Amino acid sequence: MKVKLFDSEVKVMEIIWKESPISAKDISLIAADTIGWNKNTTYTIIKKLEAKGFIHREDPGFICTPLVSQNEMQKSEIASLVKKVFGGSRKALFSALLEDEPLSDEEINELRKLIDNL
Repeated sequence: MKVKLFDSEVKVMEIIWKESPISAKDISLIAADTIGWNKNTTYTIIKKLEAKGFIHREDPGFICTPLVSQNEMQKSEIASLVKKVFGGSRKALFSALLEDEPLSDEEINELRKLIDNL
């Protein structure tokens, strides 16, 4: 996935991932309640997401469904971050994450299990 999402687009995608399938109107109502956006702002972002290929919108009711999973987007964003900020080194990313605060024994055991299952 080469196309990047802006923070505002991620916020709308989070609503769609959580509530899908969902009408554009309902997305705008949730965005108004949770983010404070007006309907026009939300509809503009929905159109951008559709143009980028992240969602499909169909009539009647402008029902929106995701074409990209949250997991796919997260992996793409992490890969981009690792490449851009850590020179492609996943080790450098993990070192940066772990150096500021100690992990609990439970967290260490969970990470060991994840590594062992690779």
